[in-house]
Amino acid sequence: MIFTDKTGVIKAARLLLSSVTKVLLLADRVVIKQIITSRNKVLATMERLEKVNSFQEFVQIFSQFGNEMVEFAHLTGDRQNDLKDEKKKAKMAAARAVLEKCTMMLLTASKTCLRHPNCESAHKNKEGVFNRMKVALDKVIEIVTDCKPGGETDISSVSIFTGIKEFKMNIEALRENLYFQSKESLFATLEVILERTEDFTDSAYTSHERRERILELSTQARLDLQQLLSMWIQSQNKKTKSIAEELELAVLKISHSLNELKKELHRTATQLAADLLKYHADHVVLKALKLTGVEGNLEGLAEYACKLSEQKEQLVEVCRLLRHISGTEPLEITCIHAEETFQVTGQQIISAAETLTLHPSSKIAKENLDVFCEAWESQIGDMSTLLREINDVFEGRRGEKYGYLSLPKPMKNNANLKSLKPDKPDSEEQAKIAKLGLKLGLLTSDANCEIKKWGDQENEIVQNGRTMSSMAYSVYLFTRGEGPLKTSQDLIHQLEVFAEEGLKLASSVQVFSKQLKDDDKLMLLLEINKLIPLCHQLQTVTKTPLQNQVFLKVDKCITKTRSMMAILVQLLSLCYKLLKKLQMENNSWVSVTNKDSMDGKT
Repeated sequence: MIFTDKTGVIKAARLLLSSVTKVLLLADRVVIKQIITSRNKVLATMERLEKVNSFQEFVQIFSQFGNEMVEFAHLTGDRQNDLKDEKKKAKMAAARAVLEKCTMMLLTASKTCLRHPNCESAHKNKEGVFNRMKVALDKVIEIVTDCKPGGETDISSVSIFTGIKEFKMNIEALRENLYFQSKESLFATLEVILERTEDFTDSAYTSHERRERILELSTQARLDLQQLLSMWIQSQNKKTKSIAEELELAVLKISHSLNELKKELHRTATQLAADLLKYHADHVVLKALKLTGVEGNLEGLAEYACKLSEQKEQLVEVCRLLRHISGTEPLEITCIHAEETFQVTGQQIISAAETLTLHPSSKIAKENLDVFCEAWESQIGDMSTLLREINDVFEGRRGEKYGYLSLPKPMKNNANLKSLKPDKPDSEEQAKIAKLGLKLGLLTSDANCEIKKWGDQENEIVQNGRTMSSMAYSVYLFTRGEGPLKTSQDLIHQLEVFAEEGLKLASSVQVFSKQLKDDDKLMLLLEINKLIPLCHQLQTVTKTPLQNQVFLKVDKCITKTRSMMAILVQLLSLCYKLLKKLQMENNSWVSVTNKDSMDGKT
């Protein structure tokens, strides 16, 4: 009877597990269907955007497109967080990065086409953006459905480091007598690896010394493999201690040779990358292209377009070399993404520059070129991060990974943050931070618009406002995992200074208010009285340790910052209007005084 009861329980448990599994699979299919449906909506709207012929229609459709892209970003962001396969996660991150950056490019490229409908380079530029977005959308669907269109397979070759890793596993298996690969098979495997080192030895950027060293180590690896196989055959015939020791020594020798080869390849690739990034850090070519564009200098355009193409080829080649030595599949994918980005963006910058050169007075063409140049500069920054992560992996330490909209980790040596530990936000928290950041970004844009209205850019109020806006923009970039603020410590320090700058602004506005009439002064003081408490509150939050709650502290800080920026926009607008009013009253008073003076003389 007891046995029967146990059997029933087991059967019920199995049925329950089966039911739960079915529910989970069904839920997964629902999510996949949501993503596919969202992608299809985005594609349909993109097709309408491609065919649009008027600004008014474009604005309406692009507004819809923006909403659909936000929905798609949320769905794919959640999916990315749920993925367990690091390779798929990296591919998803790369595809989503393309879509995010291309959205702004699509806007400016389309506007440029509408403004200059007969410009071939403008159309080429726009087509490039649309094509890249479509490829990225397809890539997302490949990842979530786990299948390629038409049954295609991943044809990307195995990197050198991955090849060496697999080869060493075969050698270990040989030593342990787990299985035997033929002599020809092992030599063929090694040759495939060594053939790929030709990417290094054939590169025009590899120094003669490094090239010779790589060739020398490749030859040594072949000799060591020959010796290993010879010793292994002997060990099969004679089971003596001395032969076993010699076999062990042969295994160690080839392992050492391959490790030395890895080190040399790593040094070569990382040094090339570091030198190239340093050389192009000032973005001289991009600045020159912008200048030739606004000057309408076609000869200059040809010269600097050629230089950018050379720079692009250098960066593409270095990305290929970095992929070989990246050490992990996610980093390999990031290298491939960087290579593709430089390849595509380089061409698009040239077409955008050509459009501006043909229409040098076009503001939208200039804005379009700026957007593509910013994308290039951003990718250069991403490549620096990639290089650091590759070095971290090679040296046995993992660099801090900043996922999509994830919060950077706090530094340990800050007194205010000693008790704070890395606190990775969940998807809901990420969405909240992203929303706060977006609002903050919009407010900085509003503040900058207000600042531009002022004729006197040296005015103390303007200077304070500009500083605050710049700091707030850095905070906005932080919420996207970008910009100069890399850690929570950086953010907190920035906001401490931001609060001080807010108090300076309040002081400057108070000084200005003394020149105003009572009603106007009261209006201004009311706004100041809103700002000052917020500054003090922000200072308090930045200095208050919150045990194990990094997200909560960051959330509070950004919320206070956003509120202060909203008041800043109001203050800048109000001060500008009151200043104009004051100037008009003064001018009017001067005119009346002069008139009275003239009347007195007559």
